[in-house]
Amino acid sequence: MISFRLNNIFLFFILIIFLTVGNILFAQSTRSSVNKGVDLYKKGKIIDSEVEFKKGLSKSPNNFQANFNLGDSYYKEGKYEEALKSYTEALGKTKNPELKSKVYHNIGNALLQSKKIKQSIGAYADALKLTPNDESTKYNLSYALNLLKNKNKNQKQQNKNNKNNKNNQNKNNKQNNQNKNKQNQKNKNQQNSQNQNQKNKQNQEKQNQPQPNKISKEQAQAILNALNHDEKALQKKLRKMKGKPIKIEKDW
Repeated sequence: MISFRLNNIFLFFILIIFLTVGNILFAQSTRSSVNKGVDLYKKGKIIDSEVEFKKGLSKSPNNFQANFNLGDSYYKEGKYEEALKSYTEALGKTKNPELKSKVYHNIGNALLQSKKIKQSIGAYADALKLTPNDESTKYNLSYALNLLKNKNKNQKQQNKNNKNNKNNQNKNNKQNNQNKNKQNQKNKNQQNSQNQNQKNKQNQEKQNQPQPNKISKEQAQAILNALNHDEKALQKKLRKMKGKPIKIEKDW
C-alpha cells in the first residue's frame, strides 16, 4: 500500500513536470513565431509575418500579441475587415488599459480606412477614455471629426442641388407642357379656321350657282301655248315667202 501510494505521488509529480515543461516549450514556440513575425513585419515582408502570427495563434489562440500583430499585418495588406476581427479578438485577451487603448486606436484606423467615419470616432473616443493624453489618438479623432463634418456639409449641398435640379426639371416640364398645350390649341384653332373658311367657300360657291326657276304647272302650260302660237305665226309668215319654210325644233 505504501509502495503503491509512493508510485502514485511520483507519477503525479512527473505529470506536473511534463505539463509545465510542455507549456514552457509551447509558450516559447509561440513567442518564437510572434517574434519572427515582428521581424518580418519590420522588414516589409507583411505576408510572411502574417503566416508566422497565424502559426503562433495555432499554438496559443488566446495570445494577445499574436492576435494584435496579426491585425496589424492584415491592416498593412489592406484587409481591413480581417484586421477588425483580429483586433476585436485581442481586446478580450488583455485587461491592461494601455494595451486596450492601443487596440481601440487601431480599430479606429481600420474603421476609418473602411469609410466608417462615425464608428471610427467612437473607437478613438474609447481609446482616449483609457489613455486621455495620447496625442496620436487625439489627432486621429480630430481628423475623423473633420471628415465627418465635411461629409455632412457635402451631403447637405448635394441634397440641396438635387432639390434644385428636381425643381428646375419640374419647372421645365411644366413650361414644356404649357408650350405644348398652346401649340396644340393654336393648331386646333388653325384647323377650325381652315374648316370654317372651306365651309364658307363652299357656301359662297353654292350661292353663286344659277338657281333653277320654280314655276307651276299652269305657268308651264301658258309658256308652251305662247311658244306654239308664235311658231304658227312664224310658219304663216314664212309661207308667204319664197322657198321652203324653216321648221323650228322645240327645246323642251
